[in-house]
Amino acid sequence: MAQQSSNDKRVKRHRRVRRKIQGTAERPRLNVFRSSKHIQAQLIDDVEGKTLVTATSMSKELRGSLKSGGSVVAAKTVGKALAQLAKQKGIEKAVFDRGGYLYHGRVKALAEGAREGGLAF
Repeated sequence: MAQQSSNDKRVKRHRRVRRKIQGTAERPRLNVFRSSKHIQAQLIDDVEGKTLVTATSMSKELRGSLKSGGSVVAAKTVGKALAQLAKQKGIEKAVFDRGGYLYHGRVKALAEGAREGGLAF
């Protein structure tokens, strides 16, 4: 039996969670993806299959102000930016999908940044 890589294990956890939660237009799913160098977040309406809002540490607006895209500070900034964009679209509530990652470090910082920005979940 072959060993699974850490990413395979994460994808397995993510699929297990995705069976239980679903985003709607009124309460979209806040999906998180992190790599070693960057972090990304999206608000997704699973009923329509559309991404409503996206924020990433690679965006032109944030790239200049961040020292590194893979830090806790960058994650918090991306969370605040996502909440601000969501407010502009009239979205106030979301369902948090941590993407199979532990709720710790950058994932936790992104969630706290989104809450500070006014997004409720």
